[in-house]
Amino acid sequence: MAKTWEEINDRIAKGNAVVMTAEEFAALAKEEGVKSAAKKVDVVTTGTFGPMCSTGVFMNFGHTDIPIRMKEITLNGVPASGGLAAVDTYLGGTEESKTRGLEYGGAHVIEDLIAGKEIRLDALGSVTDCYPLDEVSTYITIDDLNQAYFFNPRNAYQNYNVAVNSTDKTLHTYLGTLLPNMGNAVYCSAGVLSPLLNDPTYRTIGIGTKCFVAGAPGYVAWQGTQHNPSAPRDKHGVPTGGAGTIAVIADLKRARSEFFAAASFTGYGVSSFVGIGIPIPVLDEELAETLALTDADISATVYDYGVPSRSRPEVGVFTYEQLRSGQIEIAGKTVRTGGVSSMPKARAIANELKRWILEEGYLLSEPVERLPEPGTPGPTPLIQRGKKEGERNA
Repeated sequence: MAKTWEEINDRIAKGNAVVMTAEEFAALAKEEGVKSAAKKVDVVTTGTFGPMCSTGVFMNFGHTDIPIRMKEITLNGVPASGGLAAVDTYLGGTEESKTRGLEYGGAHVIEDLIAGKEIRLDALGSVTDCYPLDEVSTYITIDDLNQAYFFNPRNAYQNYNVAVNSTDKTLHTYLGTLLPNMGNAVYCSAGVLSPLLNDPTYRTIGIGTKCFVAGAPGYVAWQGTQHNPSAPRDKHGVPTGGAGTIAVIADLKRARSEFFAAASFTGYGVSSFVGIGIPIPVLDEELAETLALTDADISATVYDYGVPSRSRPEVGVFTYEQLRSGQIEIAGKTVRTGGVSSMPKARAIANELKRWILEEGYLLSEPVERLPEPGTPGPTPLIQRGKKEGERNA
C-alpha cells in the first residue's frame, strides 16, 4: 500500500487528502490497526511549543539618507550583531538587555516586532567615504524592515532530558526551577505530537521540508546544531533523550503572536517559546508504525541536574504517559512532575497545519537531502585541557 509524495500531493491539490493530527492517527490505529490507518490517511500533522533558546532573526533596516555602516546596534536596548553588511543584523533570542538584564531580551524584541509594536533602534558606525554617518537613533516597526526572517539554528529537539535535583539547594535551569531533594521533575516535549518523534529516523524530515514556524510557513534549512542521531534508542527506534534537531527559516512578517512567546527563566535567562509543526506523509506501514505511537509508548530519561557535569547520572526512564500523570517514583520516592512545553499549543499547531493542508492546499515537500541518520557520529564535546601557560608554550 506504499504511496508516493506525488500521489499524496495530488490528493491534496484535488481536495481528496485525508489528514489527521498525530493524536488522531494514533487513536485510529489503535481502533482499526496500523495497516488500515496507513491505507486511509495520507498526512499526519505534528506540533510542539516549548522553549527553544537557539532562535533568532535576520533583519535589513534599509539605508539611511546619509549612509551608515552599523557596527554597534541595539534594539530596545538589546545588542544585535553588527558584523554583517552595512544595515543587516542578526538578533539572538537569548541576548539580554543592557539595562534590564534578564527581564527583557532578544526574544522580547522579536515578540514585540510580531505584535507590530515600535522598536527603538540605536546604531553607531565608523565613518568612511562610503558611509559618512556615524550614528542613528530612530523607531521602527516590522513593516519598516525590508526583510525580517527567522533563522533558528536549533529547534524542535527530538525528545529531551527530564531533570531532577538531588542536592539540598534550589537550582535555576533552562528547564525552570528544580526543587531540592528531588522535590520535582521537569520534562519538555510534546511527546505523541512532537515532530521528530513521529519520524525518528528522519525518513521524511530533511533539508527542504516545509514546516510551520511560529505561525508562518517555513522550511527546514539544515540539521540543527547539536544534532545527535547516535543517541540511545528504544525498540521502536525512538530516542529516549535528546537526539535530532533542525535549523528552520521562515518569514517573521507572517508569524503570529499566538505561536511565539518570549520568556525569562529565573536565574537562567531569556528564551523563546516557538511553535513548530511538520506534516508527515504516510508513505507506508513502516512509517505508520511510528506515527501510531502514543505517550504510553514514548519514553524519556531522567537525569540528576544536581551534578554539575556534562555526564549527569541517569536516575530513571519513564513514558510520557507516566510523566503527564503528575508524579513518578524514583528510588522509592514519589516525585511531582511538570511540563515546560505546552500540549494545548502543540495541538493548536497540529490542527492549524491540518487546516492549511485541507483548506489552503498546502503541499508537502520531499527533502532535497536527508539529515544525518541513526548510526552517524554525534557532536563532540569541547575538551577543556586546563593547561597552564607554561605547558601551552612547551
